Amino acid sequence: MSFILGLTGSIGMGKSATAGMFRELGIPVHDADAAVHALYAGAAAPLIEAAFPGTVRDGVVDRPALSARVLRDEEAMRRLEAIVHPLVTAHKAAFLEHWSARPLVVLDVPLLFETGGERRCDAVVVVSAEAAVQRSRVLARPGMTPERFEAILARQVPDSVKRQRAHAVIDTGRGFDAARRQVLDLVRCLAGRPGKVDGSKG
Repeated sequence: MSFILGLTGSIGMGKSATAGMFRELGIPVHDADAAVHALYAGAAAPLIEAAFPGTVRDGVVDRPALSARVLRDEEAMRRLEAIVHPLVTAHKAAFLEHWSARPLVVLDVPLLFETGGERRCDAVVVVSAEAAVQRSRVLARPGMTPERFEAILARQVPDSVKRQRAHAVIDTGRGFDAARRQVLDLVRCLAGRPGKVDGSKG
């Protein structure tokens, strides 16, 4: 059974770049965001349109339109999660089955702690950086506003709490070359450790 490493981090912390560093080392990475993108252009689209009329264009979910509908509406967010989460879980299960012979696999999940996903991992690594670095990165994104940034943060477990709950932390605030060295050290540390958790469940 593969050792399942959960990878998470708040918005703007460099999690996607860090996931790429694991891939560079030949480690399979399941990207929950990429799975959602694929589902939004496929199986999830008609279900989301039925629940949130007008949020699908030409068979593909209009993410900004959907975000505007659910971001500050807890009940709407729960309805969306009830549609998407089971589909992502099935996608992840297929990934884990495909790579079951590999000693280490990574589950890249932005809301890992928020959804209880850490229980389905053998260990969790959190990608982090100083708050000022995070804010600068996020506000540089096209279409991002301070208000939207704060709304997103409000839905995420605080970085300080994530760091406390992590088995390891990758600090991207010192640059990505330093982060790459941290990833390599972590992979070496995990080499040969047996997996104990069946991450395909839940």
